[in-house]
Amino acid sequence: MQVKSGAWRPTATLEALAFRARCARSVREFFHAREVLEVETPLLSEVGTVDLWIDSFEVRSAISRESLWLQTSPEFHMKRLLAAGSGPIWQMTRAFRDEGRGRLHNPEFSIVEWYRPGWTLRELCEEVEALCRCVAPEMPAARWMSYQEAFVRRAGVDPFGDPVDKIRQAAEEACVVAPPIAHSDRDGWLDLLLVSKVEPGLGDEAPVFLWGYPPSRAALARIEEGPPRIALRAELYWKGVELCNAYDELVDASEQRERFQEESRARNLLSKPTPPIDHGLVAALEQGMPASAGVALGFDRLVQIAYGAREISEVIAFAEG
Repeated sequence: MQVKSGAWRPTATLEALAFRARCARSVREFFHAREVLEVETPLLSEVGTVDLWIDSFEVRSAISRESLWLQTSPEFHMKRLLAAGSGPIWQMTRAFRDEGRGRLHNPEFSIVEWYRPGWTLRELCEEVEALCRCVAPEMPAARWMSYQEAFVRRAGVDPFGDPVDKIRQAAEEACVVAPPIAHSDRDGWLDLLLVSKVEPGLGDEAPVFLWGYPPSRAALARIEEGPPRIALRAELYWKGVELCNAYDELVDASEQRERFQEESRARNLLSKPTPPIDHGLVAALEQGMPASAGVALGFDRLVQIAYGAREISEVIAFAEG
């Protein structure tokens, strides 16, 4: 294949890459000062996520002729370390998701993930703020908004109380094109409204932690009985960009196994590639993982905002595509 003239060049300037390097150093110093253990876990595994809305890259082994999967997050292995008694841990690593390229997404990206045994979701999110401010000192204090409040205020529907027909109608009206079949259930319509009505401009004035998601939208989070019944999950939005996903982590092995099985069935129904369930994680939970709060933060996106770049490719040396 012939390379177009100039296509060999990095997508980021050297100035942007120097800024990115300073941000990475700040992150490492942040965790070192707080005595959180830095770890490394495999990028390639015999198992992968079975989350219905996250697709993994499948890699075929020439030796074993079996499928391997590139990680979408280091979560499963890090939780096994927690069950082994690691205490608080963190890492900055690469993750891979088989999704389209865009202004805020590259199929290969950098993620900062960490876990705090014994912490609440609120305590962890306060630490998320502190870390973000190390990279972007100008970041204002974040406020909290429930998933329910956000939908009522920004989309005009109650995601927990309104009938699905009302949610569907609002989603269809919000679409500029005909919605795909995948959005034909309640969760799908809510996802469509989240993207089209709730997320745009969220956190423009100040960062916002969106929290209290439907249980079906947090496969690895602990559930709090209602009403409404919610998952203890929070996402940080700043300038309309989703920066992190935080959970009060599920530690019940039986419930985790059931959720994995349910998600695998859902993927099979949609004829999606379905990686094997991570029975190693289930075994670790059976052994006893301490109650913990955990978070995954998009490092590239944080650098993008801090640098003032419009495209994520401007802060990645060689963005794909």
